Amino acid sequence: MAQIPMSVEELKQMAATIRCDIIEMICTAQAGHPGGSLSAADIVTALYFRLMRLDPKNPDWPDRDRFILSKGHACPVWYAALAERGFFDKSHLGTLRRLNSILQGHPDMLKTPGIDMTAGSLGHGLSAGLGMALSGKLQRKDYHVWVVIGDGESQEGSIWEAAMAAAKWKVDNLTAILDRNHLQNDDCVDDLMPIEPVADKWRAFGWNLLEIDGHQMDAIVEALEAAKSHKGSPTMIIAHTVKGKGVSFMENVCEWHGKAPGEEEADKALNEIRRCSCEQ
Repeated sequence: MAQIPMSVEELKQMAATIRCDIIEMICTAQAGHPGGSLSAADIVTALYFRLMRLDPKNPDWPDRDRFILSKGHACPVWYAALAERGFFDKSHLGTLRRLNSILQGHPDMLKTPGIDMTAGSLGHGLSAGLGMALSGKLQRKDYHVWVVIGDGESQEGSIWEAAMAAAKWKVDNLTAILDRNHLQNDDCVDDLMPIEPVADKWRAFGWNLLEIDGHQMDAIVEALEAAKSHKGSPTMIIAHTVKGKGVSFMENVCEWHGKAPGEEEADKALNEIRRCSCEQ
């Protein structure tokens, strides 16, 4: 099934809808990770509503594109995209983190339609994506594998082992996207364990390197399309983002990494997102 070919303007509106879904589900659950979910919302929206080849009625379709959210704690953005794309009814969003819900606190491929990898333990997603990409090459499939990783997660050695192996095998059907929002659970990434010069590192490992504003939808679409058509090496897209993007009191505030808003805070956040959406 072909992807929904949304225009850039339609993608912007859908990203706002997904941001609202994120706030509502985390507020209802009174648990979750809003900051990194909001920072990745534009990227995930572009993938699910423009780039990826999917069939919501057949989540395990062998020829589908694969998506991995390696920073699995940001799963509210993934769940929102899957619900809006039609993989399951939106009513499930109100059950986030409840016992027996299909939407657990970290994504579980055995519970949630459309989840290609169970995530939560950081640093593993890129290796799994590499395996999927290699499998596609060996089976002569033309699907593409997309992996979103965090910048705090990039402090882990397993990320760089996967980077080294992917370049060796020239898996050009693999694209990694770094959600470079500069904050992790406890503090600024560069204060805890600097990863710069991160672009130079990926180039040195043999990857095709693209660098964008991760909230400019036209730039996101252009980079994703360029990555999908690139041949001869895997692609890394460094997306410069803002943690908590779209909610002024959450933006660039480390505390909102894993804190749920109360009802008044959620109402304020939703009003901001909707107002900005109307102004676009």
